[in-house]
Amino acid sequence: MAPSFSDPLVELRDLTFGYGERVILDGVSLTVPRGKVTALMGASGGGKTTILRLIGGQNRAQKGELRLYGAGGDHVDVGALDQEQLYAARRRMGMLFQFGALFADLSVFENVAFPLREHANLSDGMVRDIVLMKLNAVGLRGARHLMPSEISGGMARRVALARAIALDPELVMYDEPFSGLDPISLGTAARLIRQLNDSMGLTSVFVSHELEETFQIADHVIILANGKVAAQGKPEDVRKSEDPLVSQYVHALPDGPVRFHYPGPTVEQDFGVAPAPLVPPSRLGAWS
Repeated sequence: MAPSFSDPLVELRDLTFGYGERVILDGVSLTVPRGKVTALMGASGGGKTTILRLIGGQNRAQKGELRLYGAGGDHVDVGALDQEQLYAARRRMGMLFQFGALFADLSVFENVAFPLREHANLSDGMVRDIVLMKLNAVGLRGARHLMPSEISGGMARRVALARAIALDPELVMYDEPFSGLDPISLGTAARLIRQLNDSMGLTSVFVSHELEETFQIADHVIILANGKVAAQGKPEDVRKSEDPLVSQYVHALPDGPVRFHYPGPTVEQDFGVAPAPLVPPSRLGAWS
């Protein structure tokens, strides 16, 4: 029986990962539902991109499981796969890197064709048809001949998206797809993620700090903080959370559990006395 949309495609079970003594994820358990758009959010350094790397097998957890499920409900632990098995698992995934990461010396067409030429034994005619279909899906079929240096940042992100879906993956991961985009390009990118997910039957997971756009297109939101899952659920439920940390993040409050100053010695310990003002007293009058 085919799995329903409520089934998981990816599941983290009591997963711990860190660099040396620095723990990034501490016993994290979460689910990426099949067929849905899942957003990973939270303050910088909270482990969002790390989760994408763990799913893709670039990093391996020190503890716990990262399960990738098949159509029949069977699963593999990505962290336990050998190289050949990992490559097979990655063929089920597409990745849109931050800022696109296009090959600068390849045309738009050849950037999208690259995974097809590397991983599929297809004729030139079939490659051409697939590339043009994927470029058409992101509105850039007419830009096939251009080089990355000749297109805008928003267009480069769309080319990268076409490349990410070239092999018709089950799972597409996006690392901050909205970063650095103007409002028009940002809105276009958000709609594309939603439309492609629904029309192609994908499962999408993306890292984002753009609250409004994210809450509009996501089915499932996960907020990470202090190595843990602070909140997860439907966007409207997360927005209403009374958890102080979640509330501070969702409502962009300057004061709360997340402090401006990195932990360290007090001012008195560092200076012995209260520090002098940044502007000399003799000049304060000019700014008042």
